[in-house]
Amino acid sequence: MRPKITLKQIAKELDVSISTVSKALRDSPEIGEDTKEKIKAFAKFYNYKPNNIALSLKNRKTKTIGIIIPEIVHHFFTTVISGVEKVANELGYNVLVCLSDNSFDKEVLNMEMLANGSTDGFIMSLAKETMQKGDYHHLVEAINQGMPLVLFDRVIDEITCDKVIIDDVNGAKKAVQHLIDIGCKKIALISTVDYVSVGKLRTKGYKTALKDNFFNVDESLILKIEEMDESEAEIERFLKDKDIDGVFAVNEHFAISAIKAIQENGKKVPDDVSVIGFTDGELSKRFIPSLTTVSQHGTRMGEEAARMLIEKLENTPAEDEKYKTIIVETGLVTRNSTKS
Repeated sequence: MRPKITLKQIAKELDVSISTVSKALRDSPEIGEDTKEKIKAFAKFYNYKPNNIALSLKNRKTKTIGIIIPEIVHHFFTTVISGVEKVANELGYNVLVCLSDNSFDKEVLNMEMLANGSTDGFIMSLAKETMQKGDYHHLVEAINQGMPLVLFDRVIDEITCDKVIIDDVNGAKKAVQHLIDIGCKKIALISTVDYVSVGKLRTKGYKTALKDNFFNVDESLILKIEEMDESEAEIERFLKDKDIDGVFAVNEHFAISAIKAIQENGKKVPDDVSVIGFTDGELSKRFIPSLTTVSQHGTRMGEEAARMLIEKLENTPAEDEKYKTIIVETGLVTRNSTKS
């Protein structure tokens, strides 16, 4: 008997993407007939069978839900997992956690694995690469075949499903308004690239707060970071000799890197430059100076996501399926990185 082959191995052997293999095996019109036939023949030869999500759901319930997160470096995602587990366990469900590492291919593979009879539904925050590619076929597929999905934090309008988000725009406005209220005149922004939804929304909040207070938006004071691994060096270069008195960073890692760069430039935080971050994780509380930050309430987001998903799993789907978006309000936690 020939050994079974995985989706990843087929892609590697035929020198195509995992997405192409996944679409071809499900007869997507996006894939050319020649490519489709070649992939199907190869899969058949090696006894590969695509996951049948609908059959899995119809025949058995695992009482397990899957969470796919893009990274574990941010404390926020651990608090979301904690909230999901709390509600899931109370309602008799187990939780499996997978990490996409912000990779589109890994996200697709995680969904393939979890849909193969391991879980009854998904809670997920999209990988950065998925949002960059704009390829959501694996999400559409799961929904169309009866697999409930709840997106949180990094969500997209293109997918119709339940969602849990925070008011990123308003959270950023609160942060920048606080900097303005304590006397900051030149406020820098350290954000992610715009195709990551939260970075785009928090940038919008930053600009809105400046305009509301009749400040000019100076693009030279805005840094958009692509790679987390290189963020500290980028922030150091960006802030070197910058004439600023305030920094708003869209996560606590960027904020802490900013504080270090400011101090290395011979300035004091908050005496010379006030800094605000986003998330309110352990780093924010324990760093010196402790970080003023926007709280995302990750635990509550996780609880809400778990309730929404389990409600879908416990009830018979209606013909006119209704989806909702829960918006969790942010709060500003003031600490020592901003002036009193």
